Amino acid sequence: MQEFDPRGFSRRYAPRLIAGAVAFTAAVAGWQAALRLDRPQAPVMAPEQAAALQHAAFTRAETQIGFSRAENIEVKVRPGETLEGAVQRAGVAPDEARQVVATLGRAMDTVKIKAGLAFDAAVAQPLSDGGQARLIGLSMRTGPATSVTVSRTFDGALRLRALEEKVAHETTVADGEIQGSLYESAQRLGATPAITAQVAKLFAHKLDFQRDIQPGDDFRLVFDRKVTESGRTIETGELEYAELHGVKFFRFQRDGGEAEYFDEHGKNIRGFLLRTPVDGARLTSRFGMRRHPILGYARAHQGVDFGAGHGTPVLAAGDGVVVKASRWRGYGNWLQIRHSGGWDTGYAHLSRYAKGMRPGTRVRQGQVVAYVGSTGMSTGPHLHYEVWQKGRRVNPVGAKVPQGTVLAGAELARFKAEKGRLERLLAEGPPPTRAMASAGEPISSR
Repeated sequence: MQEFDPRGFSRRYAPRLIAGAVAFTAAVAGWQAALRLDRPQAPVMAPEQAAALQHAAFTRAETQIGFSRAENIEVKVRPGETLEGAVQRAGVAPDEARQVVATLGRAMDTVKIKAGLAFDAAVAQPLSDGGQARLIGLSMRTGPATSVTVSRTFDGALRLRALEEKVAHETTVADGEIQGSLYESAQRLGATPAITAQVAKLFAHKLDFQRDIQPGDDFRLVFDRKVTESGRTIETGELEYAELHGVKFFRFQRDGGEAEYFDEHGKNIRGFLLRTPVDGARLTSRFGMRRHPILGYARAHQGVDFGAGHGTPVLAAGDGVVVKASRWRGYGNWLQIRHSGGWDTGYAHLSRYAKGMRPGTRVRQGQVVAYVGSTGMSTGPHLHYEVWQKGRRVNPVGAKVPQGTVLAGAELARFKAEKGRLERLLAEGPPPTRAMASAGEPISSR
């Protein structure tokens, strides 16, 4: 069947096409008008809703005569593939794919594209045998807040349109309940994996995420972010507040120091020393007398062992200064950190040290300082961890180390003021909703 030429249609098609054009124009005009509105009472537009509006730019066109209604096809550019080749995989002919890519080229670089670039293509199939599929529209995100669409007008021409959402900086209140994992639940409310990882780290010493966290548990977060008008998070800043299982943490910056997290009474959530300087490790050998696995006789084990894979990061148990980073007899690669108040910690059998670890280097609690290995007298990868108090080894598990600091005086007053600000934000709830950005004027047509 010969491809239909819209410029040579008969009179009996004219009313239908004119009606279709009017309907399409009205639909697009109504859509653009709605996009320009900013109505706080409207519900938050989810990213998928924004994508649906964007997709409407080309799927609302009336069905082309001689073709079926367009089908939406999701395509990702494969490694080594051109954009033109990817468009062809949507089912259209090479000439049509070339024309579409040439149109896109007016708004973006269509040559230097990366594998994984995704787009939606609306493709209509011919109603008779022997015809070629026709691309009705294509939609592609070109940046965190920008996208382009190519849509076919009622007379068969291609129109290019750029859409750009405004980006706002805001402090967001995420108030929800756990459905699935904490990561998935927080992401639905705008939190990035980096924010959720920070939340998990904060609560790790208070909660067992395997046993304590259940579906339906409430959580609340306050964090800074850059967000588009459709509510999609582009970038997150600081986590200012986190609440889970009734436990609350507030971010606060002390005089002359780095920001830390405190409970509602102004007590620092950090202990003086970490109990476990290796994330996710299991205790394999305790402090005290034991039969040495290599020497074969009983001798004092003056630390504790944590089983972990070779290369697992070792964390500084507390703030301090490196006093030794070298081989030390049967300990193999040994790292010793001096903390305040006469406390030292030691880490043995290391595979290697983190960059910059040498005597005199200052470290922060939780900083990666080395990696698990099996150097010295060792039967396999593990961390031997010791705690020293005024030059004498003590049991790391039962040692009565100082507790986290408690704010007082002027710092406590400042903390209470910051806490009050965050509590007011929590009382107000999520920020006002927003409409999606205007689609703008067409870049080109015909």
